[in-house]
Amino acid sequence: MIPVLLADDETLIRAAMATMLDLEDTIDVVAHVGSGEELVEVWQARADAGDDVAVALIDLQMSGIDGIDTATKILEITPDAGIVIVTSHGRPGYLKRALSAGVRGFLPKTASAATLAEVVSTVHGGSRYVDPELAAEAISAGETVLTAREADVLEYALDGAAVDEIATRAHLSPGTTRNYLSSAMAKLDAANRYEAARKARELGWI
Repeated sequence: MIPVLLADDETLIRAAMATMLDLEDTIDVVAHVGSGEELVEVWQARADAGDDVAVALIDLQMSGIDGIDTATKILEITPDAGIVIVTSHGRPGYLKRALSAGVRGFLPKTASAATLAEVVSTVHGGSRYVDPELAAEAISAGETVLTAREADVLEYALDGAAVDEIATRAHLSPGTTRNYLSSAMAKLDAANRYEAARKARELGWI
């Protein structure tokens, strides 16, 4: 049996993924939690107890530490851990950052239950799986100058949202949001956040 630990701050999605995976004969979902911090805590407790190394299935965007930062902390505890990031935000910058951090699986939340189970097995065996469509987009987009958080706030700025609304969506404070927007605008030589968001979208960075 492959032990799996799951983290996603959307309760219904997390419960649905746990239920689907538990139907697989070779997978045992031993815990599912609502934040990266909780996952790291549970992972540390398992490591301290000498339990078998599990596969971590982590949502990319959560309140608190995000999926990639969570993966980094888990890999500090267990360097050979198999980690899969699932996301509805499969931008090239995120994929490159995840792979650089040591994540071995990256796929969209639209993936089927069968694909998800197959990826868990692949990653547990030491191999890597990246959704082909996301990989192709990453290659065609080239290197982004934006950080992951800058890309986040720009994506939320595309529809003309106010700073407070962008901050709420991105789980950031308004002040931090303004800083990310200003930095992104400078990098893209844009007069305002909407222009910066439009340029980033044209370049495939958001």
